[in-house]
Amino acid sequence: MTLGFYYNQSACSGCRACQIACKDRNDLPVGALYRHVSTFQTGTFPDATLYHYAATCNHCESPACVANCPVSAMQKADDGTVQHDDVLCIGCGTCVKSCPYGVPVLFEEKNIAGKCDSCKPFRDAGKNPVCVDACNMRCLDFGDIDELKEKYGADLVSELPILPSAEETGPSTLINPKAAALSEDFKEAIL
Repeated sequence: MTLGFYYNQSACSGCRACQIACKDRNDLPVGALYRHVSTFQTGTFPDATLYHYAATCNHCESPACVANCPVSAMQKADDGTVQHDDVLCIGCGTCVKSCPYGVPVLFEEKNIAGKCDSCKPFRDAGKNPVCVDACNMRCLDFGDIDELKEKYGADLVSELPILPSAEETGPSTLINPKAAALSEDFKEAIL
């Protein structure tokens, strides 16, 4: 079994409720996010389009953060998620530098890194990750990747032009893309 996230980009309004719920659950300081929503634009007037992307840890099949952590603080769990061991972490920032998606966060004042754990304590109690339940549009889901494919369809992707290549890491994230997000011609928009 491999667990991961499903994201229906076509329905996402960019409200950032998932981002706020994650920040609150993890009690993150100003400037630190484990889930972040970015907005992109493509095309030109009168055919310009905005779309959003809600990103967090992809819980990759071959995570660069795990492969490069010198003390094994980043670990691949039996359920396929990537977990961080605060006790082993030495705060070197190697995971931050090696993740192509920019997911791990280095807390210099604590000399420790951190990242999305897919709300493991909540999942262990039979609940969803907080980002899933916070989404007003029900764009997010979490579960076994094969079951998510069966539930949401075969035309899901794990790569978009705005993301690094998934070839080496194999992200466990399934995306129902908005048509505009498949365009190679994009620019990040500041809202």
